[in-house]
Amino acid sequence: MTDVRPRIAVVVFPGSNDEKDAAWALGALGAEARLVWHAEERLPDGIGAVVLPGGFSYGDYLRCGAIARFSPVMSAVADFAADGRPVLGICNGFQILCEAGLLPGVLTPNASLSFVCRDVALRVELAAPPFTSRCEDGQRLVIPVKHGEGCWFAPPALVRKLEANGQIVLRYAGGNPNGSVADVAGVVNGGGNVMGLMPHPEYAVDPLLGSGDGAMILASLVDAACDRIAAPV
Repeated sequence: MTDVRPRIAVVVFPGSNDEKDAAWALGALGAEARLVWHAEERLPDGIGAVVLPGGFSYGDYLRCGAIARFSPVMSAVADFAADGRPVLGICNGFQILCEAGLLPGVLTPNASLSFVCRDVALRVELAAPPFTSRCEDGQRLVIPVKHGEGCWFAPPALVRKLEANGQIVLRYAGGNPNGSVADVAGVVNGGGNVMGLMPHPEYAVDPLLGSGDGAMILASLVDAACDRIAAPV
């Protein structure tokens, strides 16, 4: 781990409940996490990456993430992403990024219509910065999920396009917990700098908790944020 402690913004919406866990995990992996309230119109100076954490923003009214996408901070997040800088959405954060048009597809209720909370196996489809550089192609990860609306959907033509472009980064392996199309667990935008995933890597950063595999994803993000300090956009 580099001596540099990059700053990573963790956006907090009304109803977020995983922001402190995400901040703790990032801190344990060498970053300085800065909690940013959703009403802020600007991100703090010197931020190398942004994380939208899990939870139930605005109580999941209308659709998950449908109201949070209009929060003032999302304009700053969109500008940050447009500059090619890394943005990671976890669970509800993934839903918000899809609602905001920063990621392809939509998140719908689980096929079982039940809340799912358990460890799941994932397969890394693409090992590359800024989110999976510490992984290997085909690597198996075990990370927990906890969601009621995690079924990612996109039309077949779009799925084929995403596959061809290398935008499907993670797939469920050995059991799809929510009915997600093509077993998709995580996708990136066309530029590769915005990623959303339904599993919670912040709850899998220490083997004492059952798995340390989530650290592979979050540490990759920390590495990317360090690179941004060395070579800012």
